[in-house]
Amino acid sequence: MSRPDISVDICGVRLKNPVIAASGTYGFGEEYTDLYPLERLGGISCKGTTLQPKDGNIPPRIAETPSGILNSVGLQNPGVEHFIKTDLPRLKKQDVAVIANIAGAGIEDYAETAARLDETDVDIIEVNISCPNVKQGGATWGVTCAGAESVTKAVRNATKKPIMIKLTPNVTDITEIARAVEAQGADAVSLINTLLGMRIDINTRRPILHNNVGGLSGPAVFPVAVRMVWQVHNAIKLPIVGMGGISSAADAVEMMLAGASAVQIGTAIFNDPYVPIKVSQGIERYLSDNGIAKVSDIVGQVRPWE
Repeated sequence: MSRPDISVDICGVRLKNPVIAASGTYGFGEEYTDLYPLERLGGISCKGTTLQPKDGNIPPRIAETPSGILNSVGLQNPGVEHFIKTDLPRLKKQDVAVIANIAGAGIEDYAETAARLDETDVDIIEVNISCPNVKQGGATWGVTCAGAESVTKAVRNATKKPIMIKLTPNVTDITEIARAVEAQGADAVSLINTLLGMRIDINTRRPILHNNVGGLSGPAVFPVAVRMVWQVHNAIKLPIVGMGGISSAADAVEMMLAGASAVQIGTAIFNDPYVPIKVSQGIERYLSDNGIAKVSDIVGQVRPWE
């Protein structure tokens, strides 16, 4: 058998393999170029970018948990203009798909950030709808269909780029949100973002995070992510990029069997920066060992019990 084809197509963008470095865990890639060429990845979802620079939340903003971490970094980033002028040109010299992850406090922020990226060489815009809607009391845009629809529609109208909506798991029914963004012109969805969690120092009786709560990521959330990817795959027709606790090739294959066309790896990179490379190689071995010609043949092929 010839070598398996591990390339994938997401929103018309070809990735040489299905492994993407997740937003917020890989910066803009520069920190990893001394370890391996970025072209060994399928894609990079860049650090969450906002219209204006953000300092992020007050420390402490990282807390370890069993099988994961809590973070409340608060979208610290240099702003979209810095990304366009400084980070993007360097990334485009690499043979890797560049995904710009954007966020905002208001609809206007999302739309303007997307519009500024529209004339750039960004391949996909990933829209983080887990941000607080400041005009609606702080609830995140992604927890209601109306909020998710409004952001998706605004970004869709602001850019011709493929848009991928990043869904929050902190909802009652994630399929409702997925259907809502599909109806408003999303080209793909990515899931799951972090689960809301909290840790308390029993000696000081204060939360460990200055923000009190934060987003839980890492292996602890993996079964939840697989379940939600499977549910969304059965609810919509859009490509899905699955994430949440993936730390091995077996995890990635499991996520793809649930319905993901590609995967993002985040927290595992903090422990081992070579994980994305190992996962890509492991997926290829799995296909070869099982006589599967191309990675797209395993997407959504889980066989649920009746």
